[in-house]
Amino acid sequence: MGTAADYTEKIPNNVDLHTDRRLARALESWQPNFLTWWSSMGPTLPTQDVYLRTAVNVGREGWAHFGHVAMRDYRWGIFLAERDRDRRIGFGAHMGEPVWQKVPGEYRAELQRLIVIQGDTEPASVEQQRNLGATAPSLYDLRNLFQVNVEEGRHLWAMVYLLHAYFGRDGREEAEALLHRNSGSEDAPRILGAFNEETPDWLSFFMFTYFTDRDGKYQLGTLKESAFDPLSRTCEFMLKEEAHHMFVGTTGIDRVVERTAQVMREHDTDEVVGHGAIPLDVIQRYLNFHYSVSLDLFGGETSTNVANYFSAGLKGRWSEDRRKDDHRLTDDGMLVDTVTEDGEIGQTEVAALTGLNTDLRREYISDCENGVVRWNRVLAEADLPQRLRLPHVAFNRKVGVFAGIETSPSGERLSTQEWTERKDTWLPTDVDKSYVRSLMRPVYERGKIASWIAPPRNGINGKPFDYDYVNLP
Repeated sequence: MGTAADYTEKIPNNVDLHTDRRLARALESWQPNFLTWWSSMGPTLPTQDVYLRTAVNVGREGWAHFGHVAMRDYRWGIFLAERDRDRRIGFGAHMGEPVWQKVPGEYRAELQRLIVIQGDTEPASVEQQRNLGATAPSLYDLRNLFQVNVEEGRHLWAMVYLLHAYFGRDGREEAEALLHRNSGSEDAPRILGAFNEETPDWLSFFMFTYFTDRDGKYQLGTLKESAFDPLSRTCEFMLKEEAHHMFVGTTGIDRVVERTAQVMREHDTDEVVGHGAIPLDVIQRYLNFHYSVSLDLFGGETSTNVANYFSAGLKGRWSEDRRKDDHRLTDDGMLVDTVTEDGEIGQTEVAALTGLNTDLRREYISDCENGVVRWNRVLAEADLPQRLRLPHVAFNRKVGVFAGIETSPSGERLSTQEWTERKDTWLPTDVDKSYVRSLMRPVYERGKIASWIAPPRNGINGKPFDYDYVNLP
């Protein structure tokens, strides 16, 4: 099996699909349904073509080709990272054994469930973002939106391939269901809560790609450790593409903060609404919301399911090979967050295996802090005293031990009445959302950009900011 993609096939791939005609036919029969879904639930803005990258190889260098492509003609394909024939299971009860090329019968249901949940998030974000093209702040940003969209579509293909190739009729049925659930649908919503939220404006989009796609990075990172080698190799390649999605969020928020800081300096005021910028307190409220919703994606503080996934070798920890322990955790303990009997926020010790959700959430929180440091550097360089910050881990939580309590962003316990009275100072209000939406007027002229965001430092693939990233009809 080579590392390069075969683009002569109806479905581009590097998994030798031509050697398994039954599988190829099954995927080719799914392909029109995918394209129908893309037409009906994908981006609504009509385009002639978009300057997109397409995966052509899975090697470390030069894995993507850039060029103008009509969106519907984008070559979605199936790519797995190179196989390491000496790879061994790195954790759990099967540690040291050769990794699996087929699904062990005893873990079939669990593996299928993990793949379905991951697969469900990919089309969901396309659905959430489908109308954003109509309000893009620049052609550069519009192109980045579409790049994220087509790659989320490809990540759906990645999971559908695994379902078709390894899970028989059940897998084919689950692959169909991935196209029948829709973000925000009352009858058939997406599986995870954050993927049923609206993404109605570009500030939300940047927050989503920073915080929620970063959750995706960590989930993919745990699946990359899997003893089921095709899943591991699939996730390893997906992580290459996921990095761009988080780059869009990180630099997008950079540029919003930078523009707000410029306006504050130019007019010597915190009141930037009259000057077409987004106030820092509004940016903070959006941050509070998207961060807290994304924290919920990691599940409860303790989980016997996740303990079982780890012990079975299905799902490891972030950077498992860098951990300085026995990689089995059968006798280890760890501290997790809890709410004590008298209602105080504290910590309690649990078996390390059951605390793995907390372990992963802490890795994520540490990573999220890096963005806040970046954005505060922008404010510091503008000689402004204001700073953005992540709220307390207990703030605005709907999942886990903090779901039953209310706190301020600093972690102060609140009564339900206090929360109701004060939440509008911490979470986006209808007024905030209306104001942000009022700024969302499209700028489709080359080299021009909306008033509420600064231009990027660099273009895409060495191209200038005023390049023709998107050609509209």
